[in-house]
Amino acid sequence: MAAANVLTTREAAVKAARAKDEADVAAREAAAVVLRLFDNDADLVADLLGVPAEELEREAKPVTAARAKEVIEALRARAERPPRSRRAPKSRAEASPQPPPAFDTPAPISASDDGRADAA
Repeated sequence: MAAANVLTTREAAVKAARAKDEADVAAREAAAVVLRLFDNDADLVADLLGVPAEELEREAKPVTAARAKEVIEALRARAERPPRSRRAPKSRAEASPQPPPAFDTPAPISASDDGRADAA
């Protein structure tokens, strides 16, 4: 039982480390992209994001200009695509409009035990 727990914990730690590495890469790429989009004006971007300009430049430095350009192009392509609907497609019966409710039918009136209408 303890050995299984150790293996499970170790696998979780490996997955977490991998996710952290992927997040670090994504953060560095995002910093490089935003700097490139703002003509490498680190002071302006730092003010907009509320982070020190030195930190922003340090994060963006390992990312090549070519990779930043690839990310920008991918974002533009993604923005041009129509959003995918996550809803299940409607059947023909569900897609047809429902008839409006009939308003000429009187609503039933309920009364309390003592004959007065319920105030609530």
